Amino acid sequence: MSKFDAARAERTLFAALIDAANAAGSSKPILEDVERNPLTYKRLMLAALVLGSKLADHTARRDTVGVLLPNVNGMMVTIFGLNAFGRIAALLNFTAGVKNIKSAIETAEIKTLVTSRRFIDTAKLDDVISAVAAQQRDKAVRIIYLEDLRRGISTMDKLKGALRYVFRRGFHRRHGLKAHDPAVILFTSGTEGVPKGVALSNSNLVANAMQMWQHASGALFTHDVLMNPLPMFHSFGLTAASLMPVFSGMKTVLYPSPLHYKQVPALIRETKCSVLFATDTFLQGYARAADVGDLDSVRIVICGAERVKDTTRALWNKWGATILEGYGATECSPVISCNVPDNNTPGTVGSLLPGIEVRLDPVEGIHEGGKLAVRGPNVMLGYIRREAPGVIVPPEGGWHDTGDIVEIDSQGRVTIKGRAKRFAKIGGEMVSLAAVETMVAGLWPNANHVVVALPDARKGEQLVLVTEKADADKTALLNEARAQGFAELWVPKAVLVVGQIPVLGSGKTDFQATNELARKSRALL
Repeated sequence: MSKFDAARAERTLFAALIDAANAAGSSKPILEDVERNPLTYKRLMLAALVLGSKLADHTARRDTVGVLLPNVNGMMVTIFGLNAFGRIAALLNFTAGVKNIKSAIETAEIKTLVTSRRFIDTAKLDDVISAVAAQQRDKAVRIIYLEDLRRGISTMDKLKGALRYVFRRGFHRRHGLKAHDPAVILFTSGTEGVPKGVALSNSNLVANAMQMWQHASGALFTHDVLMNPLPMFHSFGLTAASLMPVFSGMKTVLYPSPLHYKQVPALIRETKCSVLFATDTFLQGYARAADVGDLDSVRIVICGAERVKDTTRALWNKWGATILEGYGATECSPVISCNVPDNNTPGTVGSLLPGIEVRLDPVEGIHEGGKLAVRGPNVMLGYIRREAPGVIVPPEGGWHDTGDIVEIDSQGRVTIKGRAKRFAKIGGEMVSLAAVETMVAGLWPNANHVVVALPDARKGEQLVLVTEKADADKTALLNEARAQGFAELWVPKAVLVVGQIPVLGSGKTDFQATNELARKSRALL
């Protein structure tokens, strides 16, 4: 693979959009949502310049502006509009609950929140808006509704937008952000702790989009149509499934919720999407709910955020789509590695994207692989923590500690062994919770399972299996472990059956909530 040109990534989001339009043609349709009203590059830029101007009337340059919107054309218009006028977009997780949303607003020092009345009504988020608006008087948050801004757009506003479009590159250079300024602030999912703000620069995001496109050379094409049902408050949905295709000349179809298992396949059929971005959980849902013919156009599925199960691959075999599993972290914009069609090894997350350096740090009790640290043009500007609102703390030496235990083979393929936090120390031995989950999945492949570790006075920690398998049986579990050659130490000492394992809006398992379920059910131990 050719060397990655990091210097070309030193552009803002809006500048990269201009370059993409010049390469593909400004009249090319590039975005579409459930309203089925496609935006060309020209219409996207015009809309961004008009909306950005209206938002600029209520904010100051370099302000961090909260964005609470689903996957619709207006979301992308808002992001590019803020970028063109020098504002930073903080994308809020509308599934996170009132407490976490308020915490994010305080952490990022958000004074203005952009949303939509229609979205608030549909998603039943009135309590969130009420809570945000009721924050302390000295931290009052202005709520701006897109519908109100649109009604206020005059003929003069449109004429100014058209003029700015003509001189778009020069205008953006004077009024927009710079390449190394923060472009967006995302928030860690909080699967295992308190969410933090992650400041990603323009060049971080542009670099990662370029790294993906270069890595996927020969697999993705400008005539491909992509389906993105993943929320943009998650970096996979933002960079991989939205910015990368727009910057590379591929049309993207946006859908507002990945949980609509019937509607997403139906829209794929209508729009003839050839590439789908999803997580394992969502792939299972689409495969089971799809009608005959719904998914026939899908050529490639790019999957991340959680491990792809063998049962999921089997479900998708009937459509002949190639599932490419990748790996990333919000702090890396997010993609670090991914399989490609001519080197697709299930069980791995593929080879590293160009331009990424890696380091494997030793971990006590782990004899194969190590804890992965990465450095490259896609690694974040830094964290913003609640105890120091608005302050970006850069990663030491540019290295991000992923907290994941990985192995990298002689051909550069990465295998995730588990998160460092998802290892239990039992009787002095390190036990991978992910490995135990794989063993359980071999026994009961048609159900979802999570293994958690709870404190144990005698052995340090002990394992609990949280499962959706209604008739899960400890005896069968022990027999399977023996058959697969696992020591009895690795067998969960208790089984907790639940109706549904908690899942975050991003599609990841909510380990924090699952641990809490197990802790509250401790009487079962």
